[in-house]
Amino acid sequence: MGKDVEVAEQQGGGGGGEFSAKDYHDPPPAPLIDFEELGKWSFYRAVIAEFIATLLFLYVTVLTVIGYKSQTDPNLNTDQCGGVGILGIAWAFGGMIFILVYCTAGISGGHINPAVTFGLFLGRKVSLIRALLYMVAQCLGAICGCGFVKAFQKSYYNRYGGGANELADGYNKGTGLGAEIIGTFVLVYTVFSATDPKRSARDSHVPVLAPLPIGFAVFMVHLATIPITGTGINPARSFGAAVIYNKEKAWDDQWIFWVGPFIGAFVAAFYHQYILRAAAIKALGSFRSNA
Repeated sequence: MGKDVEVAEQQGGGGGGEFSAKDYHDPPPAPLIDFEELGKWSFYRAVIAEFIATLLFLYVTVLTVIGYKSQTDPNLNTDQCGGVGILGIAWAFGGMIFILVYCTAGISGGHINPAVTFGLFLGRKVSLIRALLYMVAQCLGAICGCGFVKAFQKSYYNRYGGGANELADGYNKGTGLGAEIIGTFVLVYTVFSATDPKRSARDSHVPVLAPLPIGFAVFMVHLATIPITGTGINPARSFGAAVIYNKEKAWDDQWIFWVGPFIGAFVAAFYHQYILRAAAIKALGSFRSNA
């Protein structure tokens, strides 16, 4: 009687509809606060994985940005069509997310982004304690990743902006904030869709590796928003670069790269969980079936 069921298509020509049992199982919602996690090695292993993954992410991507700027520096009489270009930078960010999510998904879930962690927390996928420690690990990993770049290429790092996110000239802060909100919405919505157990059950004949669409989402958003904000959509990425570069412009715009992604993540979580998956309606139906 208490078995959770979902409305299926009405079968037959009569006025009455039939119901079929769900062919997938949603994992139970994570508790808001789970102190038991603090006594498990798997929890700390996941936090370490988030730290290392974010470190590697920032190291490779910031090096790519600085390398491109050095190869196209007009003051050095370089080829303005040389380097990887915006397309290559977008590939670096999207490709690293694909690689790192693939490597860490089975350990920590492969968040590598406080906005993703926040969205999954709102969707009851992770507890508050796990979400907070993930965010701390991600920010520390980002700082260390940018620190390694500066240590290895200090002159280039300072000369070419340290890969820090800044609002481009000609755009106002509202435009930058909107770009970050929409860009993060695309990313977090893709994360929810790619990891949806319902999709895995219904589309099992179409093997989709979850890190692939997530990486492509990052790639596409970078193509659209690099000219506006340099593309944040990841507060740890923006914060780590700002800490190591430590220039006034990077700090003046820093709030955009926190407020925008968190709003985008909130909207994506609400849209997927409460509109597409109708979590509120399912909860009401389950309550009525148990009454």
